Amino acid sequence: MYADWFTVEALIAASLIFLGSFVQTAIGFGLAIVAAPLLFLISPDYVPSPICLVALFISILNALKHRSNIEIGGLKMALIGRVPGSIAGGVLLVMVSTDLLALWLGGLVLFAVVVSLLPFRIEPTPMRMGVAGFFSGFFGTSSAIGGPPMALLLQHQEANQLRGNLSAFFVFSSMISLCVQMPAGFLTLHHVWITIPLIPAAWLGYCLARLTTQSLPKEKIRIGALLLCFISGATAVWQGIVAA
Repeated sequence: MYADWFTVEALIAASLIFLGSFVQTAIGFGLAIVAAPLLFLISPDYVPSPICLVALFISILNALKHRSNIEIGGLKMALIGRVPGSIAGGVLLVMVSTDLLALWLGGLVLFAVVVSLLPFRIEPTPMRMGVAGFFSGFFGTSSAIGGPPMALLLQHQEANQLRGNLSAFFVFSSMISLCVQMPAGFLTLHHVWITIPLIPAAWLGYCLARLTTQSLPKEKIRIGALLLCFISGATAVWQGIVAA
């Protein structure tokens, strides 16, 4: 039974989670954007629930680290919007085929890359936070990629404030997504089992980022992450097109 943790696929999955956790800790989001498309190619079982479980773990660590920078009041509307968005994402999971989900996943990653490169600033008003929360829930529950809508609104915050607020939002939003994925059949004991060996990899990625990213230019980390995102997203789209 434990042999499932030491297959080639499991080791590749752990490596992707390590990389995604490093990126998320360094810039505030990016775990699913980096890891989800390639994990889906290894096994669709890894998306979305195992990534959501890992994201919950990493988000708790980062939220505790940056707790003094968190402004819960400013996240209220986003969390309210997250609930109906998660329900809509759960409906999408039940309705679409695996091939369409691969296309959806890759398309979301490429969309996230484009959003991250936008030069203009959008102020995080309560209404916009609610809308961003809805789409974060829709994307996050259906594909585990719920970061871009919130990151777009909060990207101009000071670095630790951005990390803290995004981490706090992801703690609650990951739990909401998992609650929706369970009755939809996408969170079972099997999904929990294959997630267990990913947790140490996530922890190592978190620790390495804590040790190194203070001395690395944030812009270089961001550019590297976007390049990895583009490659993984394009790969998922290509795989979905070929399979279809």
